[in-house]
Amino acid sequence: MTERELVAAIRGVRVLVVGDAMLDRHLMGEAERLSPEAPVPVVRIAERRVTPGGAANVAANVTAAGGTCALVGVVAEDAPGAELRAAVAGARVRDLMLTVQDRPTTNKTRVLARNQQVVRIDEEREAEVSAEDRAQLAAAASDALNEAQVLVFQDYDKGVCSAPLIKLLIAAAKQRGIPIVVDPKFRHFFDYSGATVFKPNRRELVAAMGSGADLRREEALAAVRRRVGAEELLITLGSDGMLLVQGEGRLTRIHARAREVFDISGAGDTVTAWVAMGLAAGASTLEAARLAAVAAGVAVGKRGVAAVTAGEVLAALATSG
Repeated sequence: MTERELVAAIRGVRVLVVGDAMLDRHLMGEAERLSPEAPVPVVRIAERRVTPGGAANVAANVTAAGGTCALVGVVAEDAPGAELRAAVAGARVRDLMLTVQDRPTTNKTRVLARNQQVVRIDEEREAEVSAEDRAQLAAAASDALNEAQVLVFQDYDKGVCSAPLIKLLIAAAKQRGIPIVVDPKFRHFFDYSGATVFKPNRRELVAAMGSGADLRREEALAAVRRRVGAEELLITLGSDGMLLVQGEGRLTRIHARAREVFDISGAGDTVTAWVAMGLAAGASTLEAARLAAVAAGVAVGKRGVAAVTAGEVLAALATSG
């Protein structure tokens, strides 16, 4: 399947995303002087943007590309939670997020001056959700899985993805014969056995595996794939692209497709979404990852966290020949 054919094929695919939804705020302006109170810049805000982040950004990428998506996660009954729900609704994502009482809605505020990030402010709680809330998440996800063509775990270690929930949903997805795409973090790195595609970035892989994460050795990467229990391992390498590990160490390098890097925020979410949609449309992991590299190239050319549309990917393919 060519990349253009795959863009067409993903229209209407049904995706279930389970994970840590966030609200991303961007405050943008100019900094022309230092504060008299401390040696820090004074930023005069000229523009504000609010977008879905984390698992919600994965979901927004799916719908922007023409797929349909249900999102299972948690929000609080607070102002950021209301903003996140509104942003998710605006992205035409099916909101299955659970309102919880013991934590704030995860939100990140980035302050930029002349397109340079000055500071990022995070409000979050990383403890796992309660057993009661986990049971409600499992019920919502299990029900939505009946209509999905692919299951995505977008894990940021913010408490949604727990070992019992992960095992339950992987077993259910495998019983239905649908692919499972995992974007892991540290706490549950080794809990996703059975995944179709396991997609850590280089830093996460090194933190989890130490010296065993030698990207130059096929046998080392084959051992990593076996250790995490995934059918295929897709390692994102930033500006160096991606590395796909299949079988007993067969490696394929997938080159980055960005022409100009403006902001890397959310690019990993874009890759996750496009790989998942590609698998749902019947593509191989290699075909899906190559198209995801094009989508990520579009994403990093945008300011802030932003979803990538099918039209933007087709335009990028046209200019790249």
